[in-house]
Amino acid sequence: MESNGWVIDAFPFKFKAIDYIVLAKLYDDNDADRPEYALLELEFLKKNNISENLVVPANTTQLLISAQELRKYFGIEWSENLRDILNQFYEYFSGFIPLSAGLHRSQEIDVVMVESLSKSDSQDPRKIYCFSAKRNSNKKNRSQYNDNKTRILRPFLYSKLSGDPQVSFNYSLEEGKEKSDSEIISNFSSSQ
Repeated sequence: MESNGWVIDAFPFKFKAIDYIVLAKLYDDNDADRPEYALLELEFLKKNNISENLVVPANTTQLLISAQELRKYFGIEWSENLRDILNQFYEYFSGFIPLSAGLHRSQEIDVVMVESLSKSDSQDPRKIYCFSAKRNSNKKNRSQYNDNKTRILRPFLYSKLSGDPQVSFNYSLEEGKEKSDSEIISNFSSSQ
């Protein structure tokens, strides 16, 4: 993920006949809330009701959560061999994790990713209509969240303007403000 410039990815997961969307988010380098040994944060969202979610720090071998919390969210029954059952859950879950970031996502998953990226960038998650590109002042690079959001929503525009890391993309709540890729590129070029 990180080597390809992604701070987020998502994939489907099915457990006990319930469909989930799993968001995998890298921690920001300056994130004070990052638990020790955590490499990333996983957010499990029930596909039929994404407000029913579970946010869990994780590393390469396990979810950093109590067995009780994991059992409660996923409806795993208590048993004497709970450790074996949790290990089976981890092994089963690992079969759903994609080997490469950004491949084979559905539009539904992209929508959930964009919403999460917007929240992480302190933006209204409903801001999805791109209307301009700008060069940031003070040689400040665009945020990783703005970068990934634009990669998902406007791949052609991103491919044309992403070479300069100081170029950010502006989004609006209003669909009527949205501009085409060619309009944004033309306006950006004429303002330079």
